[in-house]
Order: sequence, then structure tokens, then C-alpha cells
Amino acid sequence: MENPTLELQLKTLPQEPGVYQYYDIDGKLIYVGKAKNLKKRVSSYFTKTHENGKTRVLVKKIASVRHIVVETEKDALLLENNLIKKYQPRYNVMLKDDKSYPWICIKNERFPRVFPTRRLFKDGSEYFGPYTSMKTVHTLLDLIKGLYHLRTCNYNLSEEKIESGKYKVCLEYHLGNCKGPCEDLQSEDEYNEQIKAIREIIKGNFKDSLSQFKTQMKQLAQDMQFEEAQRIKEKIEILENYQAKSTIVNPKISNVDVFSITSDEGYGYVNFLQLSYGSIIRSHTLEIKKKLDETDKQLLELAITEIRQRFNSNSKEIYVPFKVDLGKEIKVTIPKLGDKKRLLELSLRNAKYYRMERFKQVKIVDPDRHANRIMAQMKVDLRLSEEPRHIECFDNSNIQGTNPVAACVVFKNGKPSKKDYRHFNIKTVEGPDDFASMEEVVYRRYKRLLDEEQPLPQLIIIDGGKGQLSSALKSLEALNLRNKIAIIGIAKRLEELFYPDDPIPLYLDKKSETLKIIQQLRNEAHRFGIEHHRNRRSKNALTTELETIPGIGEQTVVALMKTFKSVKRIAEADEKDLERVVGLSRAKKIKAYYNSK
Repeated sequence: MENPTLELQLKTLPQEPGVYQYYDIDGKLIYVGKAKNLKKRVSSYFTKTHENGKTRVLVKKIASVRHIVVETEKDALLLENNLIKKYQPRYNVMLKDDKSYPWICIKNERFPRVFPTRRLFKDGSEYFGPYTSMKTVHTLLDLIKGLYHLRTCNYNLSEEKIESGKYKVCLEYHLGNCKGPCEDLQSEDEYNEQIKAIREIIKGNFKDSLSQFKTQMKQLAQDMQFEEAQRIKEKIEILENYQAKSTIVNPKISNVDVFSITSDEGYGYVNFLQLSYGSIIRSHTLEIKKKLDETDKQLLELAITEIRQRFNSNSKEIYVPFKVDLGKEIKVTIPKLGDKKRLLELSLRNAKYYRMERFKQVKIVDPDRHANRIMAQMKVDLRLSEEPRHIECFDNSNIQGTNPVAACVVFKNGKPSKKDYRHFNIKTVEGPDDFASMEEVVYRRYKRLLDEEQPLPQLIIIDGGKGQLSSALKSLEALNLRNKIAIIGIAKRLEELFYPDDPIPLYLDKKSETLKIIQQLRNEAHRFGIEHHRNRRSKNALTTELETIPGIGEQTVVALMKTFKSVKRIAEADEKDLERVVGLSRAKKIKAYYNSK
């Protein structure tokens, strides 16, 4: 399925924040938009009647949809901005003033200034952001100003000029906002310590600075300066609720390619993110069909070469999840933490979403291919001689030994076949004996299938450990089915899979589809068994001594209980009261029964 239809793409969009891109029949990008929920937003274009004529024309021209998943709505806003500026799609608003988002700059100079800016210069200065709101920038800068004494003048504070007495302190010094480095009243080391602390605040590490700020607030309150204390308290609340970190952050990460991979038994999915000044300007996922049992390393190396050629990328550095060999010209970085690690995680999320969407598309268009893939995978994972097209799972249900029952659920081609589910009331076992109960139900199930010449399963799953598995094996041996049907046990605690005559359990990857289907079988068997068990207990609990009276059946008991609410009241009722509910004949029998006691 090379190119899924537009309808299919809409059905499999994720319900996550992100950016969507519309392409026309010629593959040209015609619109970029952002969404809190990609599926809802994109679907709305095709389900609503649009009043705007251009929107109707746009919808008619859409031939395919692509999207990029991001962490937050803020990231979607920034990413949309970057993509519109870069590609200027026909149906997007033209950003004529090229307005960009604000950054916080720590200027590369002696006694650095800290100020907001919308322009980035390659002069060695540090830029943090971008921020979606100038209010957020001012909040941070107000906090910094309240905690630290920084200069705001644009003087060149070189050692020579300070020593020559070129500058004089200004009003900011007299107001207590600056410590006067221009007259050498503050050392460079002390000032740089402040800058170091400010850098941490901007990155989102407020711990130490907030502690100082709270101390300042308490002191103001003690000094009866309540209005000032309240103003500082509001700032603290804003900052505590504010997430300073963004997925799209840090302009130092420029001209870098990010690659990640996720794979299954048949395909590899490699996501590519292209970065410029800390912002994503392109996302692409490549699907690679395996020919042999290639490793993720082999697939990733192949994909990186192909993608870089396709998009004419000249980046000198790439971020990848593990070591790859691409020659000496490219610097390979394996991020461990921080912004770089977050970018790699975002790339992997996009690869996984793409894989899930492809699965959903295949499931809709070609359900047989989906089932075939899962069956082939289960055969390999569980070391079976044939694909487990027909699986049966058994579970015992008893509570404190009462009403012991068992359940058998059936899956065909990886899906529940509810018409084939069966309940068993334990007949030959007294008390709570799970092993003997399992032996009985397995024997009864397959004795009946053999007698009726019904098809047998390729795999039996026993909900339990070695004990239950051994009991089930006894029944298979008695029916001469040992080694004719594969059988395994699954222990609840660690999801261990036990095989006959093998003391070492098998542990499957927690994310594997095989384990998920086994867990689904086990959970379904448990649910089905508990449901039957509850029904039996309820029925037994509702059985009263009334039903032991000759001529009094279940419907009569229900009618009496609805009216009188309890057996005691029925026993004490007059014959005429009983007659009004159940008739004269039954009323006489009930009164006679209680009068004889």
C-alpha cells in the first residue's frame, strides 16, 4: 500500500497536538495548520460546510495529508510558524512583516546585559527561547531584575575605559537596581555569578532563585509591605506553573539532522527531523521493507544515507539513538539528556505514530495481511511449529471454594470468537482445587471436540504456572493429544511463559504484540469466568426456603419478594395478603408450610 487514500489517512490520524500539512495532487504543499487534536481538527475540514469560498477550494484541492506530532500546543504554534515562513504555502496567511517570536538574550560582552529580542545575531551571545508570549519573557525578566542587580546601559565596559573613569553611575545605581560596574564598584566575578544563576532560571531551574524570592516575600510581609509581597507572590505562582522548557528550544542546535528508528518483524520506520536554530523545519518518516533479518543499525545507516540525499542535507552533525558508521565527515552524537535527548525522543514518537497509522491503514484495507503478520510473529515468538490460527485459553474461577467454575475462550486469527466461548461447572472436584479443576475442564473440552470431530486448536494457553500446566498435560495425555497441540502456561506475576518439560520460563518483550494477545486472551478468560461465577453465586444466594415448598416456583418467589421484601415478612403475612399476590391455591400452600413448622 504505497499511497494510502485521503480517507484512510484521516481515519488513522493521532489525537495528539501537532502540525498538519495539506498537499495537492502534484505533491505541492498548499496549507500548514496547527491543532490541539490532529484527528479532530483535520477531520473538521471534510465534515463541515465552509462559508469561506477559499476554504472550500482548498478542501477540494487536498490530495494528501502529512503531520508532525509535538508535545504541546505551544510547540505546534512555533512549528507552524517555522513551516509557513520556510515554504509560504498558497493558502496560508502571508507573514509580510516576518514577525518572529521573542527570545531572551544574554549578550556576549563584559558585564553581560540580559534583554528580550526578536532578532538573533551570530555574535557569540546566548539566546533562549523562542517564547510564544512576550508576557512570559517580561515575567522572567522581572523576576531576574527583582533578584539580581544587572546593568541596563549599553556602555562598552572594557577594563581600560572603566580604569580611565570614562563612565559615571546613573539613576539605576541610585535606585538600587545596579551595583555600578561602570565605576568598578562591582567585580566581574561577582557579576558573572549572577549571570550563571540567571542562566539556570531561564532554562527552567527555579529552585534556588525561587527560594530566595520566597524569603524576600516573607520579609516584605513581616515588614507590613503587603502589596509588594502580594505582587511577588503572584510572580512566584506564574513561574511555578510555567514550563520554561520547550521541545523546540535552544538556537545553538542549528543545522542538525535527527534520526530515530522503530521496527517490527517486517518493516523498519526511520524518522528524520531537520533543525535550524533550534526549530524543526522538516519531518519525514521512511518505511523500509526488510528483505532479510536486517538489524536496526543496518536499516538506520541505509535510511540516513537515502534521506540525506533525497533532501539534499549538508548538516555536519546528526543525533541518533545508537552508534552508526557514516564516514568521518559527519559528527555522530548519541544524546543522553537535555534538549538533544528531547529532540531524539520526539523523533522516535513520530516514527512510532507513523508505524501505528500504517498498521491501522493495513487493518482497514487488508485485514488478512494484518492477521497474517501477527500469526507469523506469534509462531516465531512462541517457538511453535505452525501458526496459532486457533487459540484456546482456560481459567479457573472460585471464591473461597464456592461454586467452582472454569472458562474457555477462543481466539481465531488473533481475534475473539465469542460464539465458541464455553463455561464449565466443576463436577468431579470437591473444594478449591485449581489443579484438579484444570485437569477436569481440559479433559472435558477436548473429549467433546474429538467426539464431535470438531477442529482442534494449534495452541492452548493455561492461566497459571507449572502446576496448572502439568494438570492440563495429564488430560492431553489421557486423550492421546500430547505433542499434537502446543500448550503453554502464563504466570500472572511476571508474565512468565512456561513450556512442558522446560524449567526455564520464556519472557517476551513487554511491548510485543504476541504478549499483548496472550494477555488479552488471559484477561478475557478471567472476565468470562468471573461473570459466570457471579451469576451462579447470585442464583444460589437468591434461592430461599420458599422454593423448597411444593408447588412454589421461581416466579412466585420473585413476586412475593417484590411485595414483602423479606422471607420473614412472607412467613408472618395473612393468607389474604398472600392471596392478593399469588392467588388462593399458592397462598394456602405457603401458610400451611409455615404453620407446620
